[in-house]
Amino acid sequence: MVDLATLIEIGTPLVGAAGGLGYAKVKAPGVYWSLVGLPVALGRFHFTYASTMDVCGLTVAPSRLRAFMVRNVARREVQPVPPKIRRVAGSATGMRVRLRLPAGLEPDDVAAASNRLRHAWGVHAVHVAEIKPGVVELRMTGYDVLRTVRMPRRLPSGPMVVPVALREDGTAFARNYREIPHALTLGANQSGKSMYQRNLIKQLAKLPVALVGIDCKRGVEQTPYAPRLSALATDPEQAAGLLDALVGEMESRFDLLKDYQGTALSTPNGEITSDIWGLPESVRPVPVVVLVDEVAELFLTATKKDEERRDRMVTQLIRLAQISRAVGIYLEICGQRFGAELGKGATMLRAQLTGRVVHRVNDKQTAEMGLGDISPEAMHAATAIAADRPGVAVAGDASGGWTHIRTPLTSITETAAVCRAHADLVPDLPALALFRPDVPPVLAPAGDAVPLARPRPVTE
Repeated sequence: MVDLATLIEIGTPLVGAAGGLGYAKVKAPGVYWSLVGLPVALGRFHFTYASTMDVCGLTVAPSRLRAFMVRNVARREVQPVPPKIRRVAGSATGMRVRLRLPAGLEPDDVAAASNRLRHAWGVHAVHVAEIKPGVVELRMTGYDVLRTVRMPRRLPSGPMVVPVALREDGTAFARNYREIPHALTLGANQSGKSMYQRNLIKQLAKLPVALVGIDCKRGVEQTPYAPRLSALATDPEQAAGLLDALVGEMESRFDLLKDYQGTALSTPNGEITSDIWGLPESVRPVPVVVLVDEVAELFLTATKKDEERRDRMVTQLIRLAQISRAVGIYLEICGQRFGAELGKGATMLRAQLTGRVVHRVNDKQTAEMGLGDISPEAMHAATAIAADRPGVAVAGDASGGWTHIRTPLTSITETAAVCRAHADLVPDLPALALFRPDVPPVLAPAGDAVPLARPRPVTE
């Protein structure tokens, strides 16, 4: 008979292990998932796959040949056919299951049952992605990956591809400027909108691109990044002159593109191009990303003279949004609200901004401005973001797809340091030289202090 001392000796390590797992589940969910959650989820998946697919309505009747063979050769009862499993793989954040859909099922059918699959297999979420016709991937997450953002090791890369946030399925959300050239970012105060733009600037600063800032709040948001900016406007008057210069740069690039386009009959098909990315690298102009911090400041007016300036700025912004993609000029427009109430041209400008990122908003109308033309579900998701989760946003595009994302915590000091470290990448753009901010030399930085820069005044 085992005495009490032996039981205590055996049970103490078990209690400690259970306590450690409970602590890891709360404080280190990735560790808990790898040790406990993943093996349990894999077991549930393999043992209950067929029955789960059947009760979720994701099975179809077998073909006549298969039914004949099962009934007459195998001497078994004919069962409905679930999607065929192609691959199952675990990861640090969840599971990936690739399925071949039988005839009669489509990806939307699987997506509609994703919540039931989540409960059946005991995972945090199930996201459905179409890989190719007839093949889908179930991207399961074992815990809330947006609670503490850790970017994955494998990040998307390529020309003008910038990873800026983490998706709710554990993959990286990236701004691909060649696919989605212009974007609108909305969000209330303390929603994480500035954090999103800060991380975007941090990643863009490492690329061979020209960064142009328009920050009409006297430059308090973008001035720390001046060493990496090719131009900076800190009030509406400077912004008007800068937008005129950008339109002039755009027109000169179109002239360059026309000269090198190669429209002669003898030109090989592979050398005919309609954008700068088809030009030889030796003559290709550097891409330009225009970052507008608070777009409403460009629309607000107090006098008749301000209205004339506003109309000209809005016209120039619309021109850039409509045709600048071909010559490598891209727009990142940020604001708290953006709609017809801002004035003439606002709706037309918004229609040209394909990418949409909406953080926590204070009213349904703001979510509708950003996501109403993408998906009603996305609009509802934006209004449901909790106030205690800054940085969480709903990202969508004109295709109707959307997802929750969250930007990793990035300080102004960190982004400013990256901008200073890559100041040598600032390209020479004569058209914007007048708006290049003056950056005083850093003699003796104290702690985390960020040296400020003063934009050059606009001269007539």
